[in-house]
Amino acid sequence: MANQKIIEQKASIVEEIADKMKSSASYVFFEYRGLTVSETNELRRKLRETGSEFKIYKNTLALRALNSLNVAIDELAGPKAIAFGEDAIAPIKTLSDFAKDHSALEIKIGVVDGEIVDQDTLKKLAALPSREGLLTMFASGLMGIARDFAICLDLHAKNLEKNN
Repeated sequence: MANQKIIEQKASIVEEIADKMKSSASYVFFEYRGLTVSETNELRRKLRETGSEFKIYKNTLALRALNSLNVAIDELAGPKAIAFGEDAIAPIKTLSDFAKDHSALEIKIGVVDGEIVDQDTLKKLAALPSREGLLTMFASGLMGIARDFAICLDLHAKNLEKNN
């Protein structure tokens, strides 16, 4: 009876992990050994600010969840935590920035929009501007076009006045 209860608990945890993975734009596996409690709390806070979170699960349960989603990640040796993000880049960027100041944190592998990405790809993604930064660049580009168009119209109007 006790074994059945444990199996049911594990199955519900696997389902919880799989649900989080399905509802996340990205999730990243990372090593956290060596982080102090205050550093871990700081990381949780920074991830929450970006709409992300991290959880620590047993590797066997995480692997079962991955298998249920047909995601083939083989290597999960040693304690790993998983950062889940609504925004595909936010948890990667936050973890990467945090790892710069805390050498104990090591990003291992991730899944972004259903695709498995390695450490090199995660580093490239972390270098991308944030969503807000990209929107700002886009808006300034649009404003530049509108400004240039207004200047052209003004010069054309002055040219017409001069010719009449």
